[in-house]
Amino acid sequence: MLEALLKRIAGVILLTYLVLDGHFGHHNALHIARQSHLHLISKLRCEAALSCPYAGPYAGRGPRRQYGRKVDYGHMPAKYLKETTVEGHIQTRVYQAPLLHKAFAQPLNVVIITKLNLRTQARAHVILFSRDLTLAYAPLVDNYRLRFHIACNFRDAKQSWGLEDFMNVTPTGVTNAANLSLFMANVAYHLQADGRQRDSDYSILDLKAACRGYTYVEATINMLPEKPEPVL
Repeated sequence: MLEALLKRIAGVILLTYLVLDGHFGHHNALHIARQSHLHLISKLRCEAALSCPYAGPYAGRGPRRQYGRKVDYGHMPAKYLKETTVEGHIQTRVYQAPLLHKAFAQPLNVVIITKLNLRTQARAHVILFSRDLTLAYAPLVDNYRLRFHIACNFRDAKQSWGLEDFMNVTPTGVTNAANLSLFMANVAYHLQADGRQRDSDYSILDLKAACRGYTYVEATINMLPEKPEPVL
């Protein structure tokens, strides 16, 4: 599927990164991405066993040690801290470091996002990674966030524009129905922008209700008897 997509967009869009969800956060997906000359951006499990590269002296015998201290997500080294923000009672910290994982043959560019509830001291974290060791933390996080926009497009196309309701079975029919559903999702996002200038919570349901209301009003007006011409 990836090769077919790359052939379809060859010469039109130049891709550098392949963004996949946490289900594909493993070595096989990274290897497939590298075969297509792409860098994988994905997510690791929250309990992933990451280690810092060993920087100590050589023991003098055997292969050189690779894995250093294991990463403690609750006590990240200050040298890896890139950004700290506080919103309400939630403190967010972003760390970035080249780390090792025994399931991957190469070092990973890892971004760890930790959240701390300042009231309850509850903690949570997310681990993103890429094979591109030169990628800064901000574009890595932004690229991964784009995946959610794509997922929202498909969700809205299914829930509101019939992506999983059509009964076509021929290749042309399926293609036309799927394209129409996604096209309507894009049109709806454009129309929502106008509504959100008045109401920040303006949703697709509000848009559909407004369009339905306009249709009913127009139909009602058309049903009214025409005003008779005055008799001279």
